[in-house]
Amino acid sequence: MSETQFGLMHGQERSHWIRLRTLILLRWVAIAGQIIAILVAQYMYNLQLVLPLCFLAVGIAVTGNLVATLMFPENKRLSEFENFLMVLFDLMQLAFLLSLTGGLHNPFALLVLAPVTISAAMMGLRSTLIIGGTAIMLVTLMAEFHIPLRTEQGFLLRVPDVFVFGNWTAIVIAILFIGFYSFRISTEIRSMSDALSATQLALSREQKLTDLGGVVAAAAHELGTPLATIKLASAELLDELDDRPDLREDAALIREQADRCRDILRSMGRAGKDDLHLRQAPLSTVIHEAAEPHMDRGTTVVFHEAPLEDGSLQQPTILRKPEIIHGLRNLVQNAVDFAGSTVWIDAAWDDEKIEVRISDDGRGFPSQMLGRIGDPFMKRRRSGSDRRKRPGYEGMGLGLFIAKTLLERSGANLRFTNGSAPLPGLILPKERRGAIVEVSWPRDKVDALKGENAVPTGKNRRIEI
Repeated sequence: MSETQFGLMHGQERSHWIRLRTLILLRWVAIAGQIIAILVAQYMYNLQLVLPLCFLAVGIAVTGNLVATLMFPENKRLSEFENFLMVLFDLMQLAFLLSLTGGLHNPFALLVLAPVTISAAMMGLRSTLIIGGTAIMLVTLMAEFHIPLRTEQGFLLRVPDVFVFGNWTAIVIAILFIGFYSFRISTEIRSMSDALSATQLALSREQKLTDLGGVVAAAAHELGTPLATIKLASAELLDELDDRPDLREDAALIREQADRCRDILRSMGRAGKDDLHLRQAPLSTVIHEAAEPHMDRGTTVVFHEAPLEDGSLQQPTILRKPEIIHGLRNLVQNAVDFAGSTVWIDAAWDDEKIEVRISDDGRGFPSQMLGRIGDPFMKRRRSGSDRRKRPGYEGMGLGLFIAKTLLERSGANLRFTNGSAPLPGLILPKERRGAIVEVSWPRDKVDALKGENAVPTGKNRRIEI
């Protein structure tokens, strides 16, 4: 499935997830904390603060909150730029208040990390870099330019210069580390969230196609008897209307249209009737169904089915789950896209497991990426000549992630390697020098005749489309 089919959200669109009301509430909490800290320092510890300027700094935050509350509706969601301005405003207001209360001699100076962390978690790289750079600049200025803290007796409260430098160094390192850490983790979470949404969409689409095919096939099955009756009656009329050519022509037309209806329903119902019996199929049938869309793309696809060393000659019957079909289809698509001329699909089984191996004669996976295959939004694995050959295909990104996720959901384990460095115990012909993907299921997970999967054929279920 093409990755461009999914309208995935990017960084700037993510900012619309943050409500203005949420940031306003957080700012009220910060304002309450600032007021409490000022009052405790002034009246409990008798520190000589410049109260008018301190309350001016707090008043600026209060005014900003009131303006935002009155001007915008409660359900207002902020854009990337609006989020940036809100966080920058909070950072500047906090730095102003800290500069009035001792600068880096104030233990609350570490709170400048909060705006940087928020920026890294919900904004893009550029906004995060600007916020982080601004925070470092403000911390540096506060180390030199600030109003000292004094006791009631006029004694100066300050830490030694070495500790000031240590505080500055610690805060700067924390800004860089926590900012990078938060941005990296949030990016990973966003990518995974988008990819899982795309996976669910792909599975839903496959399920709808399967259900639609079942509805059409069921209609063809149910309409078979009346169409056969119409055809039989029209044939008898043809025999009895030899002396009535005008009526005989109408009877022939009825039989012809009945045949046409049968052919149309048969062609539309290739997926099979959706009853409990046809929700299962032999392993080779499911594999051929998964590979069918990529059989006529200029690459030879070779199938081979055989039991493992201790396996029975009887081919297993497995569940026709959309996860299995769509997952295998994406793996076959990837192999066909990067193969030189041939793709091999090998199926094997025994009493314990079922294996499907997809290999090709292409260039294989880059060795440095083998450990990351299946992660969402990876870069493509082909060269410039390959891109010119297939300019519209990205590859090695969301498609493999969807395949891996869907197949693992069905109980499968996946392993990726190259023909030049095959898996231990795996011996393949030299022509299979390209990528190799091995999918293995515990047999009781997909075998339609074992365990909880062994459901007898019953009454057809009704499918709502």
